[in-house]
Amino acid sequence: MHTLEWIIGLLLGALALSAIARRINVPYPVFLAIGGAGLAFLPIAPEWTLQPELALALFVAPVLLDAAFDTSLRDLRDNWVAVTMLVLCAVGVTTAAVAIVVHWMIPGIPWAAAIALGAIVAPPDAAAATAILRQVRIPHRLVKILEGESLLNDASALLIYRIAVSAVAVDHLKAHEVAPSVALVLVGSLIVGYLAAKLLAYVHDRIDDAPSAIIVQFAFTFVVWIVAERLHLSGILTVVVYAITIAQTAPAHTPARIRVPSYAVWETMVFMLNVLAFVIIGMQLRPVLATLPGDLRNQYLAVAGAVLLTVIIVRFAWVMSYNKLLRMKIDRYGFNPPRPMMRPTREGGIVISWCGMRGIVTLAAAFALPEGFPYRDLILLASFVVVLGTLLIQGLTLSALVKWLGMNEADPVARELEVARGAAYRAALVAIEGDDSIAGKMLRDEYQDMLARIEDEAVDTGDGELPADPLRRRAIAAARQAVLKLRDDGDIGDDAFHRLEEELDWAELSAGGA
Repeated sequence: MHTLEWIIGLLLGALALSAIARRINVPYPVFLAIGGAGLAFLPIAPEWTLQPELALALFVAPVLLDAAFDTSLRDLRDNWVAVTMLVLCAVGVTTAAVAIVVHWMIPGIPWAAAIALGAIVAPPDAAAATAILRQVRIPHRLVKILEGESLLNDASALLIYRIAVSAVAVDHLKAHEVAPSVALVLVGSLIVGYLAAKLLAYVHDRIDDAPSAIIVQFAFTFVVWIVAERLHLSGILTVVVYAITIAQTAPAHTPARIRVPSYAVWETMVFMLNVLAFVIIGMQLRPVLATLPGDLRNQYLAVAGAVLLTVIIVRFAWVMSYNKLLRMKIDRYGFNPPRPMMRPTREGGIVISWCGMRGIVTLAAAFALPEGFPYRDLILLASFVVVLGTLLIQGLTLSALVKWLGMNEADPVARELEVARGAAYRAALVAIEGDDSIAGKMLRDEYQDMLARIEDEAVDTGDGELPADPLRRRAIAAARQAVLKLRDDGDIGDDAFHRLEEELDWAELSAGGA
């Protein structure tokens, strides 16, 4: 009963903190990190433990799937160079820099353990950054770069992490032994993720009720991660491929009455997992700090501070160096993107440099280190300090920085949404063109009015309140196909697609969609 009371209290407390965060326009993980750190110094806090090997599967798999599902493949392709520079180069440079700093401050730490710490703190969690950036409406391109980085940098960082942990276990690991294993991991993860998505689609299409469908979605997510780990593949990369494949195929087959509650449940679960991650890992700091002698505790805190400073400086140096080279190239050869977008600027580089907040992946990876791992207490403490420090320093100042830089851009998603709405309602009119019933005439009048409003740039996102009937559902189905084609052809991105998909879902539900 004591545990249940604490769980209820922590959830209610997290809700209060997130409400305060929304009120002052900061990402809620900032306050969760503060709350988690506070628990480490609260004598009456419970002592909860979690098996280390469960941390990544429990905390990372669902959160990663939720992020990957919303990723726009079109925008990822458009910005693949910038994303790759962050996913591979920035992660690699940060890992190396942290390892060197830690080994210099503590010469006795094995290089593999220092590299593991570097890999743990290397990948930023862009969820907090993009939450702020959407409030201040920076250029769409920057948001897409950060989302792409957040999605894929975890895979590269945790691949280094896994190699480092294996090196500690076997005492040595040679390069010629690692390269074939990495190649096998990458290829195998792509194949397993794709096949798992196809299997889910086969099962999901045969489920008629929302609760069963949602349970299957969660179960498959954990199964995919577990299978990938059992096959010694990358759980993160496998889940990313699995989620992106589902996102591209599921909308055409999933009815609104399943999709709408599914989205609501997933959003709630991601919030709860963030709460649990910060709380449980915050609780682990108390015994770590309590058992360390005073001098060693001060040394570990100094190392953690140095690691925090390193990850901030290295990201800024790398991003601004790449940004300068890119702008020099554009000045010489011109800027010819596949579709209209903001050209790289110094201000954009500064914003991306400052979006280095760490989050749930860093916490889960640190906690997932096996008991007895060299300097595990140091790594756990340093990881939490980096997460807390980046969220406080960068998370609380990012919005002010963007406003000070004066960055703004016309919303390309709004333009794409207008195009998609026009195509959807024209397709709906074609679908009911031959119906001369009273309902058909009323529905045509409604859609023609909507189309006129769109073309006059006075867009009404509602679908009206006419009686539900099969004719309306037929029109909505035709509208869906038109919007899906626009997404598949690359004429609109996934942001515009999902917003219009939500409108059509509610229209279908109001029409008694089954």
